[in-house]
Amino acid sequence: MSDFWSIIVTVVILLNIIGCYLLIRWVAKPNKGEAKQGEATGHVWDSNLMELNNPMPRWWLYLFYITIVWGLIYLLMYPGYGNYPGLLAWTSDKKYSDEVQAANETYGPIFSQYAETPIIELSENKDANAVGQRLFVNYCAQCHGSDAAGSRGFPNLTDNEWIWGGQPTDIQHTIAHGRTGVMPAWESVLKPIQISYLADYLMSLTGRQHKATDAQRGKKVFASYCATCHQADATGNPLLGAPNLADKIWLYGASRNKIIESISKGRNGQMPAHLEFLGEDKIHILSAYVYSLSSH
Repeated sequence: MSDFWSIIVTVVILLNIIGCYLLIRWVAKPNKGEAKQGEATGHVWDSNLMELNNPMPRWWLYLFYITIVWGLIYLLMYPGYGNYPGLLAWTSDKKYSDEVQAANETYGPIFSQYAETPIIELSENKDANAVGQRLFVNYCAQCHGSDAAGSRGFPNLTDNEWIWGGQPTDIQHTIAHGRTGVMPAWESVLKPIQISYLADYLMSLTGRQHKATDAQRGKKVFASYCATCHQADATGNPLLGAPNLADKIWLYGASRNKIIESISKGRNGQMPAHLEFLGEDKIHILSAYVYSLSSH
């Protein structure tokens, strides 16, 4: 924040505080011509129900003054007046760093004790998996579900079908560095009838209801446009993040309309990187837990 805006912010804050003080003083001050304390104001309901001039208790009024004083002290001790850092020099970043450091000192030894154990071996350790499960619930369940079964657009991690590979190093790399999966849109390249043929061909790969003649035509389209990424047999390529299209697992829906939508509009999937946030030791344990979920 520039010095100019820092001054403006400070002035506005102080004017608001002063304004609150003056407003309270004005409201608490008796007005000319009003009834004295305890006397009737002249307002009557139901013939005999009168309103008396009974101001708020003094202690209630003092609470407002105390709040103003407390606010001034707070703004003196903590940041609030523009660029003024406060006497305590408190910042949310420093507070967060201190809490992270304290947590690392407390829980770091728990994570580091598993760091040297290979992931496959660690995946069979019940204590390590218990730690990994808690990490998963905190950082992964929001997308993949608490049971890791995934949902539309978020892969199932329990079925041993891996878009980017299911070996320990693959899982670890995915969690640490993230993945970006891009399925290009083909509606500007292929005709609608060709996309329809492709849908029939893909449905035929898993024994679902389809038009045999159209499926054969779709196979030729697939060989020309899709096999480069998904391979000639449609079993996918983990190096490219191209999913297996012959295994009855559809990340964005398996209906004919959803398949046509995926081909026509394309898909974009983003798995965020967690290395900087979690660190290597936590990712090592988390990788072992995820590896343990699938039937290797």
